[in-house]
Amino acid sequence: MSDARRRVWSLVLSGREARTSRLTCGAAPLSSRARDAARQTGGPGPGPGPGPGPGEGSRLRGIDLAQKIRREKDNGGVNRTPPSAGERRVSELKQLSQQLQNVHPNVLAKHLHKTAAFQNRDVVVLNKPYGVPVRGGGGLTSVSSVLPVLVKMMAGMRSGSELHACLGLEKEATGALLLARSKEAVEHILNLHKNNEVQRKYWTIAVGVPVPSEGVIDIPIIEREISGPQHHFKMGLSPVYKINDTGEEVTRVRPHRQAHSAVTKYRVLDNRGGCSLVELQPLTDGKHQLRVHMAYALACPILGDHKYSHWSKLAPQKLQEHVLGKLGLEQSKTRHLPLHLHARQLTLPMGKSQPDIRVSCILPKYFAKTLHRLGLTVSDEEEPK
Repeated sequence: MSDARRRVWSLVLSGREARTSRLTCGAAPLSSRARDAARQTGGPGPGPGPGPGPGEGSRLRGIDLAQKIRREKDNGGVNRTPPSAGERRVSELKQLSQQLQNVHPNVLAKHLHKTAAFQNRDVVVLNKPYGVPVRGGGGLTSVSSVLPVLVKMMAGMRSGSELHACLGLEKEATGALLLARSKEAVEHILNLHKNNEVQRKYWTIAVGVPVPSEGVIDIPIIEREISGPQHHFKMGLSPVYKINDTGEEVTRVRPHRQAHSAVTKYRVLDNRGGCSLVELQPLTDGKHQLRVHMAYALACPILGDHKYSHWSKLAPQKLQEHVLGKLGLEQSKTRHLPLHLHARQLTLPMGKSQPDIRVSCILPKYFAKTLHRLGLTVSDEEEPK
């Protein structure tokens, strides 16, 4: 063999000896039983017993880490502090007032069917929840949009039947909403309404106590443009009488051409701590009539009316400290207060051959809770019959 070949073979043999030396000097390969024990204890320790090897003690198995993350998520985070009383109160208001906004039409229809206050062969009276518009707008699910589904749920309504919304109700208001089961019934109800024969009574919680405690407000209303940083439109008063500078003489002025007649009967049912429960009966049907008359004619805005609690700006309603304390809120959180305006009772004359329909709708939970917090109560005589 030549010298060159001998040198190549010597290098190959030297490499084999080095690898053999590393295997014999290192740890022996784990048996199948040892590998199973290592997997069960979380590490491939080279020692003879179960347990993690060097550097493996602080490591977590994948399943342990997943369980730890899940526990932290369920608990809202390990280091998260418990919610304060104010945060719990805001969460309660959101839950009670926003639970039916942006829901699937079937969910809303099922709720309306479950809470319907009255139905016969001509009309249906629903108890409309807060924040749900009667007709479409703003991307929200409306009452009108779910009427085809509601028709199928109502007992005694055959396929092909219809439901029509007759009288409107503000999106932020709750309570009695009248539906007709035929176009003839719609026409009949609208004629009654035009002649002021449909009686509707509202309950509202007011910030302040109206003086006198009972009366009639007869002041037209008009839509006005509010300029400034927050440019917007809102309804306002358009009086037809003017008091002179001395306050001794009242003169009638020319009514504005764009003003709408607005007449509201009111009666204080209870008051405590600067707030009151007021019954309102509109004798006309002006836009935001009840809210405008309460805020600007009686200087007692409705609780949760952030639009009409100020004239020149749009801002959350400002409340006194003792009222905030009873409501369990801070001033910075009053924007979460819903409008406390509820269509409590509806009376519909049905002619000489049939008795009048008189329907009362129960208060929403947030309204009832506010009454309790403010200490406002209603006697049995004041409850709708």
